[in-house]
Amino acid sequence: MADPTRKRRGGGRAARLSARAAPLPADLRPVRPGLDGGRYKVLDDADVLRIHSAALDALEQIGLANAPASGVDLLTRAGAVLGPDGRLRFPRALVEDMLACAAKAVVLPGRDPAFDLDVSGNRVHFGTAGAAVHVVDPVTLDYRESTTQDLYDAARLVQALDNVHFFQRPMVCRDITDNFELDTNTIYAACAGTTKHIGTSFVGPENLPGCLELLHLIAGGEAAFRARPFVSNTNCFVVPPMTFATESCEVMEICVRAGMPVLLLSAGQAGATAPAPIATAVVQAVAECLAGVVYVNAICPGAPAIFGTWPFVSDLRTGAMSGGSGEQALLTAACAQMHKFYGLPGGAAAGIADAKLPDMQAGWEQAISNTMAGLSGLNMVYEAVGMHASLLGFCMESLVLGNDLLGQVLRCVRGIEVTDDTVSIDVMKAVCLGGPGHYLGQDQTLKLMQSEYVYPDVANRMSPKEWVEAGQPQLLDQARARKEAILASAPHHLSPDLETRLKSRFNLVTLSHN
Repeated sequence: MADPTRKRRGGGRAARLSARAAPLPADLRPVRPGLDGGRYKVLDDADVLRIHSAALDALEQIGLANAPASGVDLLTRAGAVLGPDGRLRFPRALVEDMLACAAKAVVLPGRDPAFDLDVSGNRVHFGTAGAAVHVVDPVTLDYRESTTQDLYDAARLVQALDNVHFFQRPMVCRDITDNFELDTNTIYAACAGTTKHIGTSFVGPENLPGCLELLHLIAGGEAAFRARPFVSNTNCFVVPPMTFATESCEVMEICVRAGMPVLLLSAGQAGATAPAPIATAVVQAVAECLAGVVYVNAICPGAPAIFGTWPFVSDLRTGAMSGGSGEQALLTAACAQMHKFYGLPGGAAAGIADAKLPDMQAGWEQAISNTMAGLSGLNMVYEAVGMHASLLGFCMESLVLGNDLLGQVLRCVRGIEVTDDTVSIDVMKAVCLGGPGHYLGQDQTLKLMQSEYVYPDVANRMSPKEWVEAGQPQLLDQARARKEAILASAPHHLSPDLETRLKSRFNLVTLSHN
């Protein structure tokens, strides 16, 4: 007997499946860039205050060495004190004044405004990053040197992966030996591959005039780039512990004056270049980045900057980096809380796998730290996907798989909406009191199945019987097939006319679009 409470739906099963597979409008998707995190707090309020106080003590009592002459001039004029030992020390009042004028809300533009990132509050964004020197082939198990074509292909994949929100250069173009050509080809390959926001570093200050010229040509002029700086500078302005990186600081000064957002990146390694206690590793990273905040705002008050506390973990038995550890997840979560304490846009690392391949070890390493970073409300989660061997290797298939992983992480970040509608028992009454005894055909179920639930692109949810009937598909095979399908149809994001003009001015590699 037909169920009288179940409404008849037209179009047949195939039509319904097709409709459900169609992309939802951005505002109806179950996950999207900029979801609010911040529900998880690894530190209590007293812990945060103690770390803050210790960081200020470190800046006043230890200070930082090796600032360039231009930086010494900027910082001493702002109120820093140059000691007879050559170290710059930062009075508390100076730090507090610079925090007051620092940018609290930063938008990182994409070349396509649809990909603009509002980096403020507890809004969470996941993306790539790193300086891997190898590309990992999970089928042949080879680690080969990364190339400009690889960087371009990674950017094209990111363009198609909804849960990867920005593209910071994840690997080095090892096929280019000239430093200037390395910087220009990195920009070129990234911009040709994606219209999402891009992050990159520069080898030295001498390369900036040419690199800025390249960016202005792509943007349509200097004014257009300043209005929408779609490339930001990843700047390792310190060499931990508590030492300025002289050339990187010179790069930072040029970038800030050019209107380019800057990621102030402090990347100490606990037990090696940062203290072994997790709390003190956070103290040092915070102190170093506070020095960066003073530096940036001494150049240009309110300039866009990301507070990039990025401490890593050592395996203290060997000294090797351990980016996939639980301690790394704790460090990143604690850093996110410190960003919120200062009210500054912040970024840190998560999703790093020590595993050499996209296997079960990589899965738990990537999932734990990404989930904790998202729940902590970290604005920019760098190195979230694709990174293996403690940042030495980048894997395209892992990038594709990571998009599924991040979909589940983002669903956790979104949390549970409790409203009058979502706790109403009207549907329960209809089902339980004379109804079918299940919710499968209810309008509410069908209405929410796409907006409330996230479905993976490549992960397998078949029953064992269905899996056998489908030929027992393997996850890596599915990831490789999706990677190849994306690359086969991915557009090139620079027009032929612009491409010609760029190649007439710069020595750029030829990229394969297939």
